[in-house]
Amino acid sequence: MQTSFFQISSRTVVNFGAGARTLLPNMLEGLGSKRVVLFTDRDVARSGIINQIKELFEENQGEVQIVGIFEDIDEEANSETVNRCTSFFKENTGDSLIALGGTGALDTVKAVKWMVHKDIQDISEVGRSTERWPEAQLISIPHVAVPTLTGTGAEVTAVAMINNEEIGIKSSIYNPFINPDIAILDPELTMFLSPEVTAFTGFTTLVNAIEAYFSPKANPMTDAYAQQALRMIADNLSNAVLDGSNLEAKANMQLASLMAKSAFMPIVNAIPIHNMALAFCEEFGVPQMLANAVLLPNVMESLETFYLSRIKGFAQALGIAEPSPDAKECLGQAVTFIRDLRKEVGLPETLVEFGVNVNNMTDILLSVHKEPSGVHFEIPPDAVVKITSQIFDLSVNINQ
Repeated sequence: MQTSFFQISSRTVVNFGAGARTLLPNMLEGLGSKRVVLFTDRDVARSGIINQIKELFEENQGEVQIVGIFEDIDEEANSETVNRCTSFFKENTGDSLIALGGTGALDTVKAVKWMVHKDIQDISEVGRSTERWPEAQLISIPHVAVPTLTGTGAEVTAVAMINNEEIGIKSSIYNPFINPDIAILDPELTMFLSPEVTAFTGFTTLVNAIEAYFSPKANPMTDAYAQQALRMIADNLSNAVLDGSNLEAKANMQLASLMAKSAFMPIVNAIPIHNMALAFCEEFGVPQMLANAVLLPNVMESLETFYLSRIKGFAQALGIAEPSPDAKECLGQAVTFIRDLRKEVGLPETLVEFGVNVNNMTDILLSVHKEPSGVHFEIPPDAVVKITSQIFDLSVNINQ
């Protein structure tokens, strides 16, 4: 029986279903919007989706209108773009926000909302910021997120991850009121995604579900989300990648992403995969989704004692037919399943193209151990060396 304290909260009202985007104008009207500024990324701008959204507002007979569209957001949010978007919102005298696109657009708009509320001019001067209630108060800027990826879950989280180019790190803004008031998940808006993007976002969803399920802070509610997300990933990711017209598979991956991130965020604790991925992102410019996919099985193998206590339930959630009663063998089955799935969806096994060599090892150890995501669980140095050697194909004496 669960008796220890935990807290679950979600401010964002989720609307899911094919065609749900048609609700957007009425929902913004309900939030009191009149002058909406829409922010999106380059991939969405090229897809033609913006025209679909504009038509919804042109057909709507209400007072709400789109007064500005910013289409130049990167795949990942960065401080320079956040500053430009904040200025764009003010120049267009906007009173509400639409975030349309992937994680970069969704996190950028959260940061814009926070900067306008706090009257901050330059996000790069902030660094990491954590505000909790009652210090954090309601931000009364209507805000709707419309994700177009089949993975990340950023549409329901109260954190924005921002690349700070000047100092080469990812900064985070946490505030319980920066997440959207409403999220609209319309799987029809994911149909333009390439197989590669679908695969990478799917593996990011898998990592979120795994780190939630194995968290020392896991509780029955997060387990319910994490386990269902794992089932849906195992059943749908390959179909979503290999058959881009499979609306049902993409819809299920969108839901799996939402559930995985909803499980992950309330119990962020020991997250070794994220820890190493973020370190490689900052140290060598490895895209985080790529690092997640490559690191996942190697981290699980190298930190087996961390995973053994819950590995059988994990294997069952993945649908492994006959999980071994021996925990170590069961872990091996799960890792093999993950590697086979990664190969099936066409993702790489290594990061050799980034040119890391053995002379970087001291810096890698420092980077992994200073990364804030590792504060609750320090990965043993020999494990860091072993995992790094494997994914960069280095010849290193791991006992040195």
